[in-house]
Amino acid sequence: MAFNIGMFSLAELTQSINLIPFKYGRLVNSGIFTLKPINTRTVMLERQHNILRLLTTKPLGAPGTPSEHGKRDSLSFKVPHMPLTDVILPNEYEGVRAFGTENQLDTQQSVMLRKLAENRLKFEITWEHMHWGAIKGLILDGDGSSVIYNLFDEFDLTQTVLDFELDDPNTDVAEKCRDLSRYIELNLEGDVTTGTRVFVSPEFFDSLITHASVKEWYRNWTAAAQMSQVDPRKGFTFGGVTFEECLGQATTSKGATTRYIAAGEGHAIPEGTMSTFETVAAPGNFTDTVNTYGEMLYALSKLRDFNQGVDIWMESNILPLCYRPKLLVKVKRY
Repeated sequence: MAFNIGMFSLAELTQSINLIPFKYGRLVNSGIFTLKPINTRTVMLERQHNILRLLTTKPLGAPGTPSEHGKRDSLSFKVPHMPLTDVILPNEYEGVRAFGTENQLDTQQSVMLRKLAENRLKFEITWEHMHWGAIKGLILDGDGSSVIYNLFDEFDLTQTVLDFELDDPNTDVAEKCRDLSRYIELNLEGDVTTGTRVFVSPEFFDSLITHASVKEWYRNWTAAAQMSQVDPRKGFTFGGVTFEECLGQATTSKGATTRYIAAGEGHAIPEGTMSTFETVAAPGNFTDTVNTYGEMLYALSKLRDFNQGVDIWMESNILPLCYRPKLLVKVKRY
């Protein structure tokens, strides 16, 4: 039986693959990043540097204080293009028993949907990798070393690093937490926050909960958390800051394993912001999608010559961004 081309059109395949629920991704599914579809390949960020100064009083009839206005500038970010190809050959389903059945033969449609689902996982782990990069201010390509964007360089900033000094039993950890929260609140630049969350490595988390000034608090907090069957590593709050242990890692295109959070470190962000974190989705590279608003993932299929199989093309054109990288604080245990 020949493939029904209509069944595998761009619109229908893209809809099918986007109906598959997410299976991977702490950050992609967190709500920290707002999805922003755009109809171009580049996202433009315009900034207005406002000047706010107190006004002085003057005698009646005196000239007014001349108003000062900040300069405007703009930054542009090109959305990266990530394609993936696959193929379905006739021998993949000819006389093959359908998975999970005893006497039903596999079909072209089931092979297609299975490959869509399997390949979507490759995109999901890539998205997650990129979102962790945006949290850290350094978005790396799939090889784990090539830089897509260094947000601190783009905004002409140097990342703030806070040493928690957890190797010193006399350190006031609550004070460190207050310093962190105050720094973030002072640099929101018009945005809002509901609190501070720090994604930390297991090494940092263990040093934190065993510190002299935290240990007793953690013991009591854990006892309460166990009653509601909550894993304390998913969000332990101390000093007004929520610490979450991150074990995430990925295998790069070169076969090396890379951790999202380096040993002994962590990365702090403000939660509940309105316009600080976005995931930009650009349109697919197809004639059908020119000037349309982008989606996270596209898929298209095409018959091979002489009906000897079907080629599958999948692509994603997304870029997670932090528009206020000054808020991205790196923490160290010591």
